[in-house]
Amino acid sequence: MSILTAGKILSLDNLRHALVRPRRAGKKVVFTNGCFDLLHPGHVASIERAKNLGDILVVGLNSDGSVRRLKGSPRPILPERARLEVVAALEAVDYVLLFREDTPELVLSILKPDILVKGSDYELKDIAGRQYAKKIVRIPLEAGYSTSAIIRKIRRS
Repeated sequence: MSILTAGKILSLDNLRHALVRPRRAGKKVVFTNGCFDLLHPGHVASIERAKNLGDILVVGLNSDGSVRRLKGSPRPILPERARLEVVAALEAVDYVLLFREDTPELVLSILKPDILVKGSDYELKDIAGRQYAKKIVRIPLEAGYSTSAIIRKIRRS
């Protein structure tokens, strides 16, 4: 773990405890999640938009097994430890946690964020765990950025 990410990558139980004091102080907890396999400007923009909606940004990161089930082999390109470090190094991110399920529903049922943020490519009815958040915000995606498209481009080269 680097100096930049120390204390930002937490287990679910440690994160739940870390959020108690800020919540008592009235801070708003924002949650977003994804695979973040190859971090690109679209990811960074969505993370920064999510942060701007509240005080504390928690990013849920799909485990390697979860990414493989959702995206197929040979994904993920980067292993979960590397993806955790890269996402945690972003200034907008307060905490990152790894989840092994295909969706963050269990995590959301425990954390109960004030705001759950997903991309506008998700229909409200398809957002896992939406019932555990006080508010759902769908943010526009950055045009021209897609991990799958980047991987296809690399393979063609």
